[in-house]
Amino acid sequence: MEPSATIIRPFKTILFGFAFSPSLEVNILEITRVAYYFKTKLILLHVGSKTPEKSTTIETLLKSIEYPENTPEVHWMEGKPVPTILKACKKFGVDLLVLGALQHENMYQFYMGTIARDLTRKVGCSVLLLIKPSAVRVASQHVVVNGFDDPNTPLAVLKAFEVSKALGVQQITIVEEITQKEVHVTVEDDRSLKRASLRKERLKRQEESRVRNLVDSLPKTLTNSIEVKIQSIFGRRGYSIGHYAEVVRADLLVMNAPEKLGILDRIFPHDIEYILSDLPTDVLIVRNSQ
Repeated sequence: MEPSATIIRPFKTILFGFAFSPSLEVNILEITRVAYYFKTKLILLHVGSKTPEKSTTIETLLKSIEYPENTPEVHWMEGKPVPTILKACKKFGVDLLVLGALQHENMYQFYMGTIARDLTRKVGCSVLLLIKPSAVRVASQHVVVNGFDDPNTPLAVLKAFEVSKALGVQQITIVEEITQKEVHVTVEDDRSLKRASLRKERLKRQEESRVRNLVDSLPKTLTNSIEVKIQSIFGRRGYSIGHYAEVVRADLLVMNAPEKLGILDRIFPHDIEYILSDLPTDVLIVRNSQ
């Protein structure tokens, strides 16, 4: 399915922080393609010195992109990666920061690991973590987005639909993670097991109704032609949705941005921390940058 002919701009300005690594070419091809479908301005930023060799490399790569009419700006800034990228995002009015990623935490290199996690926590805009860029376009088919009851969820769901519409995605699954403590029943015998089952069914119906109302409030131009599924999952928040996205082979997982986190959140991970430690697919972390 081809991207929508209707102009959908999920984001206005994208910044991609790149390194001169073996994956540079495929990352450039992927991010320029994304920027084209999003109809957005793209800024490429290298944190490091500008040399004739580096300039020639990036200029050569940009000559091979699919959509030369949307040629990105290239900027060079020296300094430490995290503060330099944060400064650039503010300077250029970026509302989506894109970082190339490897899938598992113990394999992270350069922008991943502590750098990407620090950026995800500190940056004032949305973040897209790419783990599977492709030199040739692979059409996205399925997007998974969190739907738990949170003030930031409507924005995450809206962005999931905007991105899906721009990319021509056919299916969105909105996942509501229900924790065991919400059930409020300790299973000790058949009677308590029945109470727990009834409680779970009530919770599922309540959450599905809430999420359905959220979807119904979106513009019809975003929701038509997209199959919407609502899925309730009982389990640990963050961990469960990541596992679900991996099992159904979602092309993109959309999550709310984490609130300001402290040292205890790193020692006792939850929500987005589970996702960052073991990326199940490409992940879009939505933050209101206004």
